[in-house]
Amino acid sequence: MRRTLAVGGRVVRQLLRNPRFLGLSIVAPLVIVYFLKLFFDTFPAGFDTDRYAVPAAAFIVHFLAFLLCAIALVQERTAGTMERMFVNGYRRAEIIGGYVLGYLGLATFQAAVALGEVLWLFELDYDADVLAALFAVVWLLAIASVMLGIFVSTFARREGQVFPFVPLIILPSVFLSGFLVDVDELPEWAEWLGHGFPMLYANNVIQEMIEPGGELSDVWTNFAVLAGYGAALLLLASLTLREVE
Repeated sequence: MRRTLAVGGRVVRQLLRNPRFLGLSIVAPLVIVYFLKLFFDTFPAGFDTDRYAVPAAAFIVHFLAFLLCAIALVQERTAGTMERMFVNGYRRAEIIGGYVLGYLGLATFQAAVALGEVLWLFELDYDADVLAALFAVVWLLAIASVMLGIFVSTFARREGQVFPFVPLIILPSVFLSGFLVDVDELPEWAEWLGHGFPMLYANNVIQEMIEPGGELSDVWTNFAVLAGYGAALLLLASLTLREVE
């Protein structure tokens, strides 16, 4: 655990020494959410923005957390940082766990600012328990996205090799999540495929909680699957790290 904390502390210090990356990580979701508001304002009166606003914020966090984390990890690898840790006796689980801890704060902050801006711009008013559930699910999605970024980064040798995973993983995750269209209207194979992406479970929780009378007890399994998704990706990233190094 001491070595995991040491890796996490080094990642945090590295983030703080890179204000450009840190600023982009925070400013980017704010800018995208603002443009999302401008886009939704062009829709005719009566359009149900509530159904799309919070899931859109969740997707923005999902996309940016995945992309920025994957690119940062590939940069670490090309700089030889991970090789030096292996030489110094660090184990795979300690390295991956340290990176997760290091990016945990950034993912939490991204989830908070994106959700807070959506609630403010779209003038959404929910009870405290609903707000807590919405933040929890966006936060869990952000953590799963960090895990996904770490896992995908093990297959990329350069930063540019991360981008092909965007149309392969991130875009299908939103098309098959029920965010744009109800999954019941999709072909059965596409509906099943959607269960392989974390965005589906996050959207299920959000749609239930923003409905009047929505109960968390009706969607708690989606919470559990979302947490398990992140744990499974953490395990996969730990297993594949040495093969790439």
